[in-house]
Amino acid sequence: MIKLLIAEDHAIMREGLKRLFALYPDIAIVGEATNGAEALELARKSEADLLMMDMTMPGINGVELIGRLKAQTPQLPILVLSMHNEPQIARRALSAGAAGYLTKDSDPEILIAAIRKVVGGGRFIDPALAEAMAFDSGENANRAPHELLSEREFHILRLLVQGKSVNEIADELVISNKTVSTHKARLMLKLNLGNNAELIRYGVSHHLV
Repeated sequence: MIKLLIAEDHAIMREGLKRLFALYPDIAIVGEATNGAEALELARKSEADLLMMDMTMPGINGVELIGRLKAQTPQLPILVLSMHNEPQIARRALSAGAAGYLTKDSDPEILIAAIRKVVGGGRFIDPALAEAMAFDSGENANRAPHELLSEREFHILRLLVQGKSVNEIADELVISNKTVSTHKARLMLKLNLGNNAELIRYGVSHHLV
């Protein structure tokens, strides 16, 4: 029996995963976390075989969370199941210690195969993403990280570097606070930044002010 922990802040996604895994008698969910702090606590207390986590959750998340989990419970393999399909994000997650990376639009059969392979001590990347990572590695080797952002992410980065708040940016761009926060989380992942101070320093050093 594979004992699985899930770290995912969207209730609908968690419910969908429960229904999927109910079809497989050798997989059982033994714990759920909705943010990074809960994931760390759950991993510390549990004797699970695998932690499956999203990259974007409230509080500690992404590469920082993977690093903390590996430092705290190095024996617990991590499989990332994320909405982010950018090669640079997948590469950073794997470099931080994740054993596998899948996007949320992967086929259920691929997810099950990934779980079984990672629990068995292997590594797994969705073949389509692995191909994108291979091409991305050569094409983007000499480009600054912020040059790989989307136009909207780069615009929000510049506004953040100018010291504007999420609310101010939402008003200026006529979009919701949640949308701004999502873009901010994505660009922080892409740039491998852990907090606002690092973001400001990055912007200043790259003359984005």
